Amino acid sequence: MSALAVALEAVRGVEGWLTPAQAARLHARAALVPAGGTIVEIGSFRGRSAIVLALGSANRDARLLCIDPHAGSDRGPQEYAADEALGDADARAFHDNLRAAGVADRVEHVRAFSDAPQARGAAPQRIDLLYVDGAHRYGPALADLTDWGGRVAPGGRMLVHDSFSSVGVTLAILRRLAGSATWRYAGRDGSLGEWERLDAPLRPVARARNAARQVAQLPWFARNAVVKVLILLRLRPVARLLGHGPHDGPWPY
Repeated sequence: MSALAVALEAVRGVEGWLTPAQAARLHARAALVPAGGTIVEIGSFRGRSAIVLALGSANRDARLLCIDPHAGSDRGPQEYAADEALGDADARAFHDNLRAAGVADRVEHVRAFSDAPQARGAAPQRIDLLYVDGAHRYGPALADLTDWGGRVAPGGRMLVHDSFSSVGVTLAILRRLAGSATWRYAGRDGSLGEWERLDAPLRPVARARNAARQVAQLPWFARNAVVKVLILLRLRPVARLLGHGPHDGPWPY
């Protein structure tokens, strides 16, 4: 069984929104982290992505820091308000799932919001891989891309969930990344987008092409926005006409 197959089997029963294709991308990027490097995850929920990252980097002796307040808020679609009981249940499930997957000793959990001093002080100023799946509203998403993205070392990667799917995340991407000369868009699997931190700024023509590749994702974003409205209106049969089938889960990812 391949290392990826082991990781997919380990998360088969773990609740979350990371698809197998997205897990494969995360696993592959974790495997590229330099020996002794640092991976930071913002938004862990019940551990699905954390397990993939831990198993992907298992041979690199990398540090994996998972930042999630487990406040019971921003758990999924339309879940914004904090709920202490839900948050505590998520935290317990997170640690139980890590233990079941055999990676508990490889994960450091900071139970705090990503902008809290406790979280910022726990991570080094230079990290090698950043996975952002925190609050999807524009303000928090922009802060994560700006503040945490600024810590990614040249040659490092940033992967962002709900790219070109969530309104807030997409607006933050357009504001912070689309026109950037130092972040190169590397593609996506569903709503998991990837950017590479460059050693040197892109030249004007390359920068324009990089921006155009990201703007070209907006029709897919528009499709996702329509699908979400149809789901909220309980018009799933109509959403299926746009390609959102039962196998795609309750929300477009």
